[in-house]
Amino acid sequence: MGIMALRHTLTFKTAVETAEKLVLPSSRASFNDPFLLVSHEMSNLAKSIASMIGSGHPTLNRVSSYYFEAEGKNVRPLIVLLLSKALLKIPVEQRNRTAIDDLDVVDQQPFKGTPTSHTVVAGKSVDDSISPLAILHGINPKVILDPLSKPMDALPEFDASNGILPKQRRLAEIVEMIHTASLLHDDVIDMSDARRGRPSGNVAFTNKMAVLAGDFLLGRASVAIARLRNPEVIELLSTTIANLVEGEFMQLKNTVLNQSSDINNGGELKPVPTPTGKVPTKQHEYSVQTPADVDHETNVNAAFEYYLHKTYLKTASLMSKLARAAAVLSGAQDDVVQNCYDFGRNLGLCFQIVDDMLDYTSSDNAIGKPSQADLKLGLATAPILFAWKERPELGELISRKFKEPGDVELARLAVDQCNGVEQTRKMAQEYCMKALGNLRVLPESDARSALELLTNSILTRTK
Repeated sequence: MGIMALRHTLTFKTAVETAEKLVLPSSRASFNDPFLLVSHEMSNLAKSIASMIGSGHPTLNRVSSYYFEAEGKNVRPLIVLLLSKALLKIPVEQRNRTAIDDLDVVDQQPFKGTPTSHTVVAGKSVDDSISPLAILHGINPKVILDPLSKPMDALPEFDASNGILPKQRRLAEIVEMIHTASLLHDDVIDMSDARRGRPSGNVAFTNKMAVLAGDFLLGRASVAIARLRNPEVIELLSTTIANLVEGEFMQLKNTVLNQSSDINNGGELKPVPTPTGKVPTKQHEYSVQTPADVDHETNVNAAFEYYLHKTYLKTASLMSKLARAAAVLSGAQDDVVQNCYDFGRNLGLCFQIVDDMLDYTSSDNAIGKPSQADLKLGLATAPILFAWKERPELGELISRKFKEPGDVELARLAVDQCNGVEQTRKMAQEYCMKALGNLRVLPESDARSALELLTNSILTRTK
């Protein structure tokens, strides 16, 4: 079976599982299963992350590594690795050679003789500290509790046949750490009880430990980000962390219909403290309209805009900026860098929209977490917004976050009757097609075919 046929037959689960096989590809397997092109890097992902997140506290180590133990999708590092390999096919003369760090590729073809990048600051490789080790060691330099403050196992040198730079490998590890930290925090916020088919971190270890472990992962990731020594990449990845928080705050409000400034604290509504005026507080641009001010169509359009903005911040921001970062590290020209960003953005939106659709169609066992959780949490995602477009009376349920008895059942029935799931699927397909279009800026290769396969399979995934 050829690559083109695979795109239409492999499910998302099969595609990702193939990528995570722990065997090195044979020449035949690499043609039939392009995901095996990066199977070696994927198989070492968890081990590499473990070497970066260890601490001197056994319980903290246990909580921090908890989600890495379970079988996850690992989509984000997979994107970094495949995209990095695809970018290798761009001829050297079509790249900005001064943007490539010669510490990554010294004495290696096709980059031999590449001048030192002007973006490199202090220190050497991603494995070396920037600050003096005596400072990073802390109070007792004889007890090194921080693996990032001592020499780590060096990353493999650049392999011209594989085409993935050491900094791109480290980028894959960083983005998975950021994503996992967000899962720990999200499960506390959403009061989840399951993740990846077993008790969520907040249930297994308590809310406090889960939050602290998420913070710890972000701290470790931040050090690793700095050691990439590329200002734009540092800026991109640091912004994704802020975006995750911004998106979560948008989700707490839920939609443009929720005009209340009260905070729900365990069932108790508390007003937001009035600002003193010492620090200017900007009101969110989405909060200017209410159902009484405008017509139904305008409200629905505003709600979809809010939903997509929130979705970008919570999911697509990390995918888009990691894709751009991989392109920046490769020395790609501006048009390629922009298309890589757009690819990640469209793929991320497609991914989350499908995730919201699965919340209405999958069982608990299928997705590894409680199904139909969004309505129970009061979240208005694409399926219910499409139903609201046809049934204005649903606006009242959305505005009160489905908290009255029977609201969840009424909303679910409306989604079924208005084909909300199918309309959501079509929306996801549109972003899928855009993402595929973005990939065409890259030369044809097995790695690009693998990215196309992954993009298509997102639409057919069941978990």
